[in-house]
Amino acid sequence: MGDLSGLHEAMYYETKRDNNVQCTLCPHFCYLKMDEIGRCRVRKNIGGKLYTLNYGLCSSMAMDPIEKKPLYHFYPGSGVFSIGTVGCNFTCDFCQNWQIAQQTDVQTQFYSPEQIVRMALKERNCIGIAYTYSEPGMWYEFVLDTAQIAHKEGLKNVYVTNGYLNPEPLKSLLPYIDAVNLDVKAFTEAYYEKICSGKLDSVLKSAEIMAREKCHLELTTLLVTELNDSEAEVQRLVEWAAGLGKDTPLHFSRYVPQYKMECPATPIRVLKDAYKIAKKKLNYVYLGNIFDPHTSNTYCPYCGKLLIDRSGYHVENDGLVEGKCLQCKARIAICGTEFFSLSTLL
Repeated sequence: MGDLSGLHEAMYYETKRDNNVQCTLCPHFCYLKMDEIGRCRVRKNIGGKLYTLNYGLCSSMAMDPIEKKPLYHFYPGSGVFSIGTVGCNFTCDFCQNWQIAQQTDVQTQFYSPEQIVRMALKERNCIGIAYTYSEPGMWYEFVLDTAQIAHKEGLKNVYVTNGYLNPEPLKSLLPYIDAVNLDVKAFTEAYYEKICSGKLDSVLKSAEIMAREKCHLELTTLLVTELNDSEAEVQRLVEWAAGLGKDTPLHFSRYVPQYKMECPATPIRVLKDAYKIAKKKLNYVYLGNIFDPHTSNTYCPYCGKLLIDRSGYHVENDGLVEGKCLQCKARIAICGTEFFSLSTLL
């Protein structure tokens, strides 16, 4: 990441004595002396001011199905222009995108916010922009600038995050964000401290702010064998998620060995047990990283009718008309249905 075009003064920091600064973007509150870099590896004290090193520097870019984020209740069947940078304020041992999240010596290319928006507007079947792949909170200033322009152009903004931002910057960003997938890594402080170098409580506060701000919110938890997959921990997670609202979609993903972690892959039985526990409290629960049509489909929580049939990233509308169940006419908590294939309803 040697491109100097990524330099941009940070928004959230305080100036201290002797040209030291304290970053206030995330709960780490990094205190940085001259030329020191924060734990995220992309914010640096330069001359007594805090600068981001990655403003506009894209490491990854693609048109993705919205279901890949994963978002199952936000414009299903649509595409979203997805971009990512480098850096993260977590150091998860199982990081799925460690090549860009845990390293900064990565090939990147600079794009202005205006360029990103123009590119998204040219894409077919594209509802907007997803800030994803690495942690978008570490791209905060660029995401905010881009999201504001996209918002004016009628594009949706999708934010795929670990939720590790302080309340003030989060609240300033959310008016421009239409949908969030929040990764709740586990439901114990010990797991967050040991595996992720973070704090569970801060992530839960972010989720609660998102829910209060009426942002479309879906949750994802990667179940790691014998570390966060006990029935008791799943139960606590589910009860908390239900407190955000019974219609909050919860995705359990299967862990497979990745990066520094070598635990055995999550047994399918454990995932299905978690699914059963969650369905007692939540209307919409899904399993990811496995092939099981039943646990990837959406059913009416009132009459049980199949509403959305998913095969990989292909979706078919089997029972939704104008946001209601075709069979019992109940209103279903899904934003946008115009991208559905309606072949099975005709």
